[in-house]
Amino acid sequence: MPVRALQTFSRMSWGRYLLTAGLQGCRCRLSCPVKRHYSFLPDDVKSLRAVVNPDISKVRNIGIMAHIDAGKTTTTERMLYYSGYTRVLGDVDDGDTVTDFMAQERERGITIQSAAVTFDWKSHRINLIDTPGHVDFTLEVERALRVLDGAVAVFDASAGVEAQTLTVWRQAEKHHVPCVCFLNKMDKPAANLSFSLESIRQKLKANPVLLQLPVGSGRSFTGVVDLLTNQKLTWKPKSTGDDGRAFEVKHLDQSDDAELLQAVSEARTALIEQVADLDDEFAELLLTEFGDNFDAVPSMKLQEAVRRVTLARKGVPVLCGSSLRNKGVQPLLDAITAYLPAPHERHHDAARWYKDDLCALAFKVLHDKQRGPLVFLRIYSGTLKAQTAVHNINRNNTERMSRLLVPFADQHVEIPSMTAGNIALTVGLKQTVTGDTIVSSKASAAAAARRAQKDGGAGRKHGEHASVVLSGVEVPDPVFFCTIEPPTMAKQADLENALNCLQREDPSLKVRVDLDSGQTILCGMGELHIEIIHDRIRREYGIETHLGPLQVAYRETILREVSTADTLDRTIGERRHVVTVELTVRPLDIDSAGGSCESAFAEELEGQLSAEIKEAVENGLRSSYLLGPLLGYPLRGVSTLVQSVTTEAGTSPAMVSACVSRCMLKALRLAGGQVLEPVMSLDVTVGEEHLSSVLGDLAQRRGTVRDIQSRHDNKVLLATVPLAEMMGYSTVLRTVTSGNATFSLELDAYETMNPKEQYRLLKKMAGLL
Repeated sequence: MPVRALQTFSRMSWGRYLLTAGLQGCRCRLSCPVKRHYSFLPDDVKSLRAVVNPDISKVRNIGIMAHIDAGKTTTTERMLYYSGYTRVLGDVDDGDTVTDFMAQERERGITIQSAAVTFDWKSHRINLIDTPGHVDFTLEVERALRVLDGAVAVFDASAGVEAQTLTVWRQAEKHHVPCVCFLNKMDKPAANLSFSLESIRQKLKANPVLLQLPVGSGRSFTGVVDLLTNQKLTWKPKSTGDDGRAFEVKHLDQSDDAELLQAVSEARTALIEQVADLDDEFAELLLTEFGDNFDAVPSMKLQEAVRRVTLARKGVPVLCGSSLRNKGVQPLLDAITAYLPAPHERHHDAARWYKDDLCALAFKVLHDKQRGPLVFLRIYSGTLKAQTAVHNINRNNTERMSRLLVPFADQHVEIPSMTAGNIALTVGLKQTVTGDTIVSSKASAAAAARRAQKDGGAGRKHGEHASVVLSGVEVPDPVFFCTIEPPTMAKQADLENALNCLQREDPSLKVRVDLDSGQTILCGMGELHIEIIHDRIRREYGIETHLGPLQVAYRETILREVSTADTLDRTIGERRHVVTVELTVRPLDIDSAGGSCESAFAEELEGQLSAEIKEAVENGLRSSYLLGPLLGYPLRGVSTLVQSVTTEAGTSPAMVSACVSRCMLKALRLAGGQVLEPVMSLDVTVGEEHLSSVLGDLAQRRGTVRDIQSRHDNKVLLATVPLAEMMGYSTVLRTVTSGNATFSLELDAYETMNPKEQYRLLKKMAGLL
């Protein structure tokens, strides 16, 4: 074992950097309070390697996802405390949480960037990522879920499924991530178990499998009943400062409340029947051995069946608790280890071709002033070692990794190596960006490609490495943009460096230079996103920049199908360039396939054009899609079919691209342009006395009300509103409701702008408004 690694490990404080395996959990005698005793290093741990690289079956890579303010970070803090990782309970309001370490996060009380932390629970290693809940930082959730094996969806038990919950749930579904649901805030007076379950069933189209019943409701919520074991877990605080470590576990008996016993009996029977419907193996066990008495079903057999249902994504286990009141978090940790998959239980097509060779995906980049770029890697196969060279398939280059770290939010522990299934932090990869595939060498990638071709031929069509590159992260298009200027021209180079670093950290941030004015344009996902970027440039890079007014990222599309042709004939020096292009453009559904533009070649052209000419045509099309015929906004929902390309000998590819661009502009003008504007899905929770004021304000913002629902004593207003009208909405909403309303926004779609608004926009662009 390296001496340096041992010294680093021995210097760590046992409370904050606890890396022990086999921590004492909450196993206890029935009817006795739980007492925990954590030791620094158990006797059976003989080396650092045994601690850092646990058995892969004991690893859980999970993420905490939810709507904003549902309690993700608070739940994470309780997990870290009960696992022994921290010695003090962190609080979002006090700004002392582990995972919300940025100054902006602690000031605002929200999570802005996902933070990774590693801890142990009952001999299991948990790599946890706390993700943001705000819509502006959706990409942070997307790239975290891309590399995780399971997720915990946290719900406010009084609100059920909210707007951003739908978004993060869809992201988990896209990556086929098994989930566990945690109904948080059961201590709120408006908390409602049946309402929350129904909203999961109706809005998420999921199958909730209830594993716990709450004991008490609202402020009288004291614990839960485990339906698998018929055990009652009760937290009885001895004082207001009780940390929730000690709780009582006892079997239900006749001395308990008769109404509770009846509810538990009915819920357990419903649970057994539901699991039997979802799992054939469990159904067969019931029919053959326990058909006459469901109560005799062993809890272990039921737990195994729930695990199979969860891994198959046929159902989602549902647990209850109150993280802020320190109730129900330990059973949630048990559920994570019991029901969510280990890394080897998830199948990754590209990674299996590497066998024992290294294959990892870069999913996040941070910039450290001392260390430089820090790259988060999820290791899918092989072993990652410090002080070794690795090959980046996407960049086709080789870099040397100097150091390897275990991530602990903003603190890190250096280690010599890390095995498959884990999440690591690397130092020294200066060219790697989000979505890159990292392997041990170019030879190992070639060997994996040969295995893929031999077994299925997946890589033959797209080139040697096409099938052995891990799929990256889909980056959404920005919807807001504004100009950004340094205080003086002397700071221009510093600003460009800061923006380059921030773009590498955050792929959803786009920076471009306006060709007409020469100004730098900052493009982001929302007001808060751009505000945070502006604040980070000031704090982290010491540049007092000036932001121009926020503008909406409109798009353009076409109205009808058009075919056209164009010929370019130029003589430059002694060389003549002649090219003729014929193509057809037609409109697509603007919201299908992400609303992107599509292009294709006619079948007869496939074998006629050289690779160089094809690339020139594609370059010409791509440049045309960036500049619409009306106002110069990028195109959306346009399909192009290249019918023919004829060139004379000696014609340069640059002339082919120019001819394609000119022909496309001609076709787009003939097809008729239409401006599209982004519209938001808006949810407003407001008291009935303020409903009319909110409706009147929405009418002035061109909003369309979809539905008005009742939720306890409040009304929930569901509407669709143009993004351009939502500037500063939070301030206006606080004013008209005296601060008694909450709202959430989600980008819904791009919609056709009505003629009147399009005319106003045209006049504005022409400087007449």
